[in-house]
Amino acid sequence: MKPISWLCFALMLFSCASKHEVADLIIKGGKIYTADDAHPMVEAVAVRGDKILFAGTEQETEKYKNEQTKVIDLQGKTMTPGFTEGHGHFFGLGLSELNLNLADTKSYEELVSKVKEAVAKAKPGEWIVGRGWHQDRWEKKPAKMVKGFQTHELLSTVSPNNPVFLSHASGHAAFVNAKAMEIAGVNLLSKEQWQKDLGEGGEIIRDQLGNPTGIFVEHAQSLIAKHIPSANEEKILQIFTLATENCLRNGITSFHDAGIDREELQVLQKLRQENKLSVRLYEMLSGSDRPLVKDFFQQGIVVDSAHWLTIRSVKLYSDGALGSRGAWLLQPYSDRPETSGMPLMAMDSVLAISREALKAGFQVCTHAIGDRANREILNQYEQAFKEYPSQTTNARFRIEHAQHIDPQDIPRFGKMGVMAAMQAIHLSSDRPWAIDRLGEKRIKEGAYMWQSLLKSGAHVVNGTDVPVEPINPIACFFASVTRQTLQGKPTGGYEPAEKMTRAQALKSYTLEAAFASFEENIKGSIEPGKLADFTVFSQDLMTVPDEQILSTHVEMTIVGGKVLFKKE
Repeated sequence: MKPISWLCFALMLFSCASKHEVADLIIKGGKIYTADDAHPMVEAVAVRGDKILFAGTEQETEKYKNEQTKVIDLQGKTMTPGFTEGHGHFFGLGLSELNLNLADTKSYEELVSKVKEAVAKAKPGEWIVGRGWHQDRWEKKPAKMVKGFQTHELLSTVSPNNPVFLSHASGHAAFVNAKAMEIAGVNLLSKEQWQKDLGEGGEIIRDQLGNPTGIFVEHAQSLIAKHIPSANEEKILQIFTLATENCLRNGITSFHDAGIDREELQVLQKLRQENKLSVRLYEMLSGSDRPLVKDFFQQGIVVDSAHWLTIRSVKLYSDGALGSRGAWLLQPYSDRPETSGMPLMAMDSVLAISREALKAGFQVCTHAIGDRANREILNQYEQAFKEYPSQTTNARFRIEHAQHIDPQDIPRFGKMGVMAAMQAIHLSSDRPWAIDRLGEKRIKEGAYMWQSLLKSGAHVVNGTDVPVEPINPIACFFASVTRQTLQGKPTGGYEPAEKMTRAQALKSYTLEAAFASFEENIKGSIEPGKLADFTVFSQDLMTVPDEQILSTHVEMTIVGGKVLFKKE
């Protein structure tokens, strides 16, 4: 009898300890959406350390409280699981804060004016670097255009002694001045040599006489970009800090970093060792750095036990973007019928990397915007899956953007278990002019097909592709559920049958994003045992009228149970 008595006594002590486990933090007093279907809303959340201890009624939460417990009263505001940027460029986000921001320019003349101001502040010979212009968003087009783009003469006039490199909003083209082309040796006589060096996947736009216009598409950008001085370690750390602060201001607690090189990764690894990461990073190795990918395929995935820095995926590029007409289409562009876009890498290479990734336990995430690009990538994935069926069960391969898909290929996403990492905000920005690229039939049957993909059984992940678009998740949420521009047009939205419900939009930024990074068991919803990552909004995104969504702002960002941003 004695051993049984001691066992009962031990169980009793354990029970008492469990009942009196104390929370470090309790959050209550507002609407709390969990993204957990079993319990969609709770009244309060208790946190211990960096994990959720309890989620339920406010009354039940009281048993986890003592005099040391910190209490946050939401005062009627709304809390959700921490939002995840499902596809962005972390260092690009930080760099966009330092470089010339051209996203709001409404004309070529305004772009030139901003460059002129930057030149006045720069030293002779110093590079002027910027990003964000988009010729199809300008209210007034230049009188002279070649193949749908402006030419460099006006830009070169205001910057005779400073090389200028201005990335298109999509990142898939660049606009440069005469000084930059002079440094790179690009001129009328260089045509044959540069085309030979480029091969497929790039274009220098030239006028009828063969003169370069200053527009460099896809791989051709590297002819100029390689001459821009690299950032030193001090500047890289500054870029990192700016990116982190921007994420936290916008309620982003996790970030899927779509393509990182060796130098940037080494910086992040060092910062992780020093416990200086404040946003959880899921890294996609740049497929352009083959030695880096090979090294990791040999050593295996890296899953941080504290979930700050995870390395288990590879980013490939199959085509360009609609804005630069580099997206790879099954049929020619409606507004430039001599081209159907271009592949940026051989499909044999996609297949080879997919095979090696499956064997090494890595996820493949491939940029594909055009309908042919999406089909070709699905074909390569499918072949690799057939060859390695046992490794395919939980592969979670992704297509990044999946912007324009032939209707025949939409069901393949769900059937094959391929995730669509899409950016709803691209519809708001691109749909008004994208119809010129694709025509009405193609855009209505296959562009921005969120609901159709969800119905196919596919997982859809949301994001902004920052710095292509601002990282603001509220604007992206608005686009997801309205399919309107940020000016609220058109009434009822573009192709309204493809809208997400608000519950779907919330999950696309939380639980679906966690699934896409193999982390659905540790984050993405508000459940006991998961990481205490939360975003607090000024109003209820799930119920306010559509026209009020954009007036919402982030009040607080909590990562690992710590308040890392609070709106003044």
